[in-house]
Amino acid sequence: MDSPFETLGIDPDADEDELVDAYRRRVKSAHPDHGGSAEEFQAVRTAYEAIRAGYEPGDELEPVETDSRRPADEGASANGQHDAGTARNGRAENGTGGSGSDSGAGSGPDSEPEAERRGARVEFLDYDVLTDRGWSLADDDLFEKAAESGLDGDTYGEVFVEPRTNLLKAAEDAGHSWPFACRGGACANCAVAVVEGDVKMPSNHILSEEMLEQGVRLSCISLPVTDDLQVVYNIEHLPGLDELRLPPQHARKMSAGD
Repeated sequence: MDSPFETLGIDPDADEDELVDAYRRRVKSAHPDHGGSAEEFQAVRTAYEAIRAGYEPGDELEPVETDSRRPADEGASANGQHDAGTARNGRAENGTGGSGSDSGAGSGPDSEPEAERRGARVEFLDYDVLTDRGWSLADDDLFEKAAESGLDGDTYGEVFVEPRTNLLKAAEDAGHSWPFACRGGACANCAVAVVEGDVKMPSNHILSEEMLEQGVRLSCISLPVTDDLQVVYNIEHLPGLDELRLPPQHARKMSAGD
């Protein structure tokens, strides 16, 4: 079995920047959407986490365990889950981070009364609208203005996020095309701003504390933990995020079927 350093293609004496750069390259190429496999994708993530935890050449490395879920669907059941924090006015937790036995609840719109469905209602808005209209992420009435502006359904609307489903996957399942690239939390192409509500990210390798405090999250690994969310997507060009993006030819609003 390859060592974590061999899996990432770096020397044991590589510094932190080299480690992160290697991880970002490998997690993208290993993803099933880019010609890799679920096993390869998981091996890359395991290698990265092992090195971050202090792995040294010669140490034992437990075999990689894989399951049938696609990397983009990985959920709150992962060990060591990181609470990505609250933006503004977080509400009561739903069941998103619960056990797998509840993962199918509310899968059909008429299967249960709305109040009993597990999951989250996400109100979304395209950041391009803020640029065009001179609005700001700090506007208290941002989503009220959006609701009154007659915007099209791709620019402003709502999606329902099933338990253990990330924001990006839920948007794609609803037919929307949000920017993305690696689907593994290794770039900022899929970044969103959480204006209201709370999400969890199983890990965070690239966002600074300042970005987290501003409500920036990665939609490809963010799982709602409140019943209602308001998020602004397509924020990839905000200050500080540009250098964390993968090349735009892989990412600019790819169709959900790509």
